[in-house]
Amino acid sequence: MRLSPLLEGIYPLGGLPDVEILGVAADSRRVKPGDLFIATRGGTTDGHQFLPEAAARGALVLAGENPDPGLGLPYLRVPDSRLFLARAAAAWNGYPSHRLTMIGVTGTDGKTTTSSLLHHLLESAGVPTGLVTSVSARIGKREVDTGFHVTTPDPLDLQALLAEMAGAGMTHAVVETTSHGLAQHRVAACDFDIGVLTNITHEHLDYHGSYRDYLEAKAKLFEGLAHSASKPNGIERLAVLNRDDESFPAVRGRVTVRTASYGESSQADVRATHVAAGIEGLSFRIHGPAYQLAVRTPLLGVHNLGNCLAAAAAAIEGLHLSPGHVAAAIHTFLGVPGRMERVEMGQAFLAMVDFAHTPNALGRVLKAAQGLTAGRVIAVFGAAGLRDRAKRRMMAELSVRLADDTILTAEDPRTESLDEILAEMAAGAEAGGGREGSTFWRVPDRGEAIRQAVRMAAPGDIVLACGKGHEQSMAFGEVEHPWDDRIAMRAALAERLGVEGPPMPRLPTSRA
Repeated sequence: MRLSPLLEGIYPLGGLPDVEILGVAADSRRVKPGDLFIATRGGTTDGHQFLPEAAARGALVLAGENPDPGLGLPYLRVPDSRLFLARAAAAWNGYPSHRLTMIGVTGTDGKTTTSSLLHHLLESAGVPTGLVTSVSARIGKREVDTGFHVTTPDPLDLQALLAEMAGAGMTHAVVETTSHGLAQHRVAACDFDIGVLTNITHEHLDYHGSYRDYLEAKAKLFEGLAHSASKPNGIERLAVLNRDDESFPAVRGRVTVRTASYGESSQADVRATHVAAGIEGLSFRIHGPAYQLAVRTPLLGVHNLGNCLAAAAAAIEGLHLSPGHVAAAIHTFLGVPGRMERVEMGQAFLAMVDFAHTPNALGRVLKAAQGLTAGRVIAVFGAAGLRDRAKRRMMAELSVRLADDTILTAEDPRTESLDEILAEMAAGAEAGGGREGSTFWRVPDRGEAIRQAVRMAAPGDIVLACGKGHEQSMAFGEVEHPWDDRIAMRAALAERLGVEGPPMPRLPTSRA
């Protein structure tokens, strides 16, 4: 692609030569001869320092926010290189979101389940739909790994996925959209038609600084609906908001397109009544503007009620799927890997793995577990290093109040001291009335922590490993070590039952 059509509507070519660009890159290590290299600033590195490396690797044009580095190459000085990257990635891929009905799902908790359920509702109605979540991307029958600890992919990867969806005949795309992705303009050129909000609770304050700034990042999705490109799909822009969440008034005040609210509140446009939860799942009634539906789902926990309502509101009020189809399709949705996922090895108690890694999510999952058994709830979880420190105490304090036994362990300590993280969590547990060695324990090795929980369980109890869910690695220092909570749970169960099973995955904390 020549530089002028790539920049059309994005940045004036000015006096720069209209050269042929062979690719776009934002990582100097991936630069190929003929590329446009865009330097962006990250949390720990500044891409401008790699401009000489990009030039040495054969970049034909450079871009960034700093003055021209004087490397003898055409240089675009842009006000915001992240925003420029998003728009250039979309242009390079032919603006794929203009050919797709785009649904963005954001929130603190429930994004992946809501996104996946929406994808299921559309696909089961015969609507070819792509999906991008923190678990994977799906394009028809093809599944793409979205990487370690990644939620919203970078603009180059995301736009390439959307282009592949459009090229494969998809007409719709559901994209899980994080606050980081919104703040860093990763989805800036996605032109969403529908935005869905699950909730906004305590999380990522290490990055955003305050709850208000975190909310502002989430609100960008809904503010942007009014400015999305015009499309021939006939879909009216719609914001789907949680009427029960404290964020509702603030986000609603930023929306200038049509809004559909959901929740148990009598003021919600799509509301639930007659809610019942048990070991077989959830049942409830949905009341919409002109319909009532009896709904059953195998999803466990009352916290999934909001996910179901959000998906139903978007599908019926925004995408015009029939209410009857939506109710039937919710019943056939089996859930998302690593979300209240059962691990069965023939044991006489429940063993489950969940992704809950925020205070709100952990509290909801523990309350759900209470409703599934008359026995004890044994919780295993940690808190990530280099992330919001306040939630460490909050989660531990919450667990000693809601679980019968709490085991504090490793969860991606990164370059922080694991012992110091666990000490902060233990202080929170004690503040909540916990007694170390009686109601809570510190077990640094996650495999040994899960083993201990399994050994403690009696018939009818629940062992719940939280925080990792579907993830396939754990970060110690700057190294990602292979790890899967589900494999670890099966290994611990096999050891207790004396049956064949996988070996326990090893971490740097594992005993020799």
